[in-house]
Amino acid sequence: MLTKRPATLNDYNFLYALHRAAMKESVARTWGWDEAWQQNYFREKFDPAKREVLQWQGQDVGTLAVREEEDELYVALLSILPEFQGRGWGTAVLQNLIRRAQQTGKLFTLHVLKTNSEAQKLYKRLGLQVVAEEEYKYKMQLASQPTPD
Repeated sequence: MLTKRPATLNDYNFLYALHRAAMKESVARTWGWDEAWQQNYFREKFDPAKREVLQWQGQDVGTLAVREEEDELYVALLSILPEFQGRGWGTAVLQNLIRRAQQTGKLFTLHVLKTNSEAQKLYKRLGLQVVAEEEYKYKMQLASQPTPD
């Protein structure tokens, strides 16, 4: 069973390694991968208070960052190590968050890189649709929810 715990400063190395393992391909297809730039950007933006670490049998396998506001539940980040993908964990995490958004009457939204086709397939399978397009990414939300003005 997948569990969550709050991230700490001690998780920095794991979370950067996860970022590199899970996102390098999509980032490289979008902007190119510059290791020094990625390390610097990650270091500047790293805030463990905004993340949880996903664990399986006590092993760190992923991360989740959710921003919940009065009218919206926004998934800022869901990432699972590639060797642990395909087990239904991302689906289960997202289904729980979707259920929470529905129970509280909030929009369920996220962004996805245009080059991350695997994530897009998952999100569409869960009922999300593209509601806005930016230069490098799509904004998606549950299809059954009204689009905000």
